[in-house]
Amino acid sequence: MTRRAVIVGTGHYLPERVVENSWFEDRLDTSDEWIRSRSGIERRHFAADDQATSDLAIRAARATLDRAGLQPDDLDGIVVATSTPDYTFPAVATMVQAGLGMRRGFAFDMQAVCAGFVFALANADAMIRAGQADRVLVIGAETFSRIMDWTDRATCVLFGDGAGAVVLEAQEGRGGADDRGILSSDLNSDGQYRELLHVDGGVSTTGTAGRLRMQGNLVFRHAVDKLARTAHAALDKAGLDADQVDWLVPHQANMRIITATAQRMGLPIEKVVLTVADHGNTSAASIPLALSVADRAGRFARGDVILTEAIGGGLSWGAVVLRW
Repeated sequence: MTRRAVIVGTGHYLPERVVENSWFEDRLDTSDEWIRSRSGIERRHFAADDQATSDLAIRAARATLDRAGLQPDDLDGIVVATSTPDYTFPAVATMVQAGLGMRRGFAFDMQAVCAGFVFALANADAMIRAGQADRVLVIGAETFSRIMDWTDRATCVLFGDGAGAVVLEAQEGRGGADDRGILSSDLNSDGQYRELLHVDGGVSTTGTAGRLRMQGNLVFRHAVDKLARTAHAALDKAGLDADQVDWLVPHQANMRIITATAQRMGLPIEKVVLTVADHGNTSAASIPLALSVADRAGRFARGDVILTEAIGGGLSWGAVVLRW
């Protein structure tokens, strides 16, 4: 028998403030049509002034535990994927732990920008497989509105705030592709591409939070190729083919990237979970947000094969294959 990490609950939280594309028209040389045509984004959510990343994460965590029928102390650990933590330290995950009233287990953050949730999911899966934990809450949470350059029309219109989460639980499988749970993962990074997508500040450089900088055209070119490659690699590790995928749940960065990657994979758009129009790019939160939205809509059936993939600053990219 093989220990598998099975998703037993999903949840998400979106801040109350909804920002339509029209909000930018009075502030930048842009338009709703320009933003939609280049990104597919129509609106996004921004955190309130008194909301931090941990506040969003705690709300998503509670929704997930309710969905799973679990209490905080049923968890062995919490992993939060974020690039916009409340503080340099402690980890956002420890604040979620405290906010939930959880007095046991471990809590730590992972930082791989938009690929963060995929990296966190793979690491939580490894801990469960190794017997270090039986239940792990994996959260993606971001407040990217805090690091935007509001004069840069090419980037500030793309991002939003939010949080999503899943609970992974150890269950026994037979060790084959028919098992429920995470079947495989593929993680990659290449630091030579740092300048393509980065924040121009930090603790040991400028002593400031900095602002997001992105060379969009170059990121697009890398994204489609690298996402398709990592998706195929993860499927190969799982012993599956692309035509066995029931749902692609991609990082919700840009509709053009999503469409091009699905085409490269030979997957029809009807098999792709899309939330980018309503959420924008929420970085590490985008995949768990999409999983939760689709789950609540009843789109996933038990036994469905789900492929997730993401690319972010670093560059870092990866994919996870799981059976619902």
